[in-house]
Amino acid sequence: MTDTVDPTAAGGDRIAAMKIWLIESPIMMARQQGVGDVKGTVKRVLLQLTSAEGVTGWGEAAPWEVFTGTAEAAYAALDIYLREVAIGWPLSNIRGAMAAMDRRMVGHGEAKLAVETAMFDILGKRSGLSVAELLGGRVRERIPLSFSIADPDFEADMRRMEEMVPAGNTIFKVKTGVKPHATDMDHLSRMRARFGNTIDLRLDYNQALQPFGALRVLRDVAAFAPTFIEQPVPRDALRALAEFRTALGVPILADESCFDAHDLMELIRLNAADAISVKLMKAGGLLKAQGLMAIAETARIPGYGGTLWEGGIALAAGTQFIAAMPNMSLGCEFYMPHHVLTEDVLEQRIPNQAGHVIVPQGPGLGISVTEQSVRDNARVLATA
Repeated sequence: MTDTVDPTAAGGDRIAAMKIWLIESPIMMARQQGVGDVKGTVKRVLLQLTSAEGVTGWGEAAPWEVFTGTAEAAYAALDIYLREVAIGWPLSNIRGAMAAMDRRMVGHGEAKLAVETAMFDILGKRSGLSVAELLGGRVRERIPLSFSIADPDFEADMRRMEEMVPAGNTIFKVKTGVKPHATDMDHLSRMRARFGNTIDLRLDYNQALQPFGALRVLRDVAAFAPTFIEQPVPRDALRALAEFRTALGVPILADESCFDAHDLMELIRLNAADAISVKLMKAGGLLKAQGLMAIAETARIPGYGGTLWEGGIALAAGTQFIAAMPNMSLGCEFYMPHHVLTEDVLEQRIPNQAGHVIVPQGPGLGISVTEQSVRDNARVLATA
């Protein structure tokens, strides 16, 4: 017996080819967040795998340089290190592929996720099942959509809300801590005055506050009855998070403090979070994120579908994941393709209806992408 896989024994059930694109896409608006700002364009990596029988699958790596890494590093990881693992690997052994990639190189979870996603996409197309069904089955067909109030021009965001709220969008997550506290208070006051309790208001500091003095700031914003306050302090300040939970009476959501299962176990030990933001780019894979949610569900901690700067392929994977996870119950912020990217590589974007993301029904990721749609809808910086 051996704990390794002989890829040559896979026959037709194997990966025959890999193609990679480093792309850049323009965005409609600047985004101002606690750990960094984004304007102009965003970069990401697209991956196409082809099976020995000619079925193609797509994946995407979308790191953010101030959060997890760079798109250029993900591109190099796929081309130089992970390609040799993937080519010839049995498609029906995704867990084995992820373990082999972990042995080949440390980190670069986004790149490994791209390979895993493309493998799931192929398996779904071959079996006629969606990725959600491959993960165990759907528990929801639509996901409440959260839009982030992060434009440096707050008046522009207010105008967006005037259009979005009547259309059924009611969840808004305000990026706080970037501007002076008095400005945040004024903006929150205006939002509540204009829309009252018809909106589900959430706050995200992106680690902008230091533990000393943060409680006074958070007590002020708690007056606006947010559904949760996300990551107010740096990711290693877990005892401060636990203090805020006790003192505020407002749920605390951990994002940067919860990358993986080890992080979650520590949050649980310290009673430092009421909920977690689950990002596939952080978790480094659908299966790893599924394991994370198994722990969270046991601890009665719900999950929220966070995002970095992904396009339609990665967010299709996130949508399928949330559809299959009962405890991913706090919605998602998968608004990039509809509200921020000027164009996306999908031939048809995943529908948003009445403030919800509609989970695709087709096999695999349930999306259609071609090399032509990539070249028509993004600036290709490199291919391999």
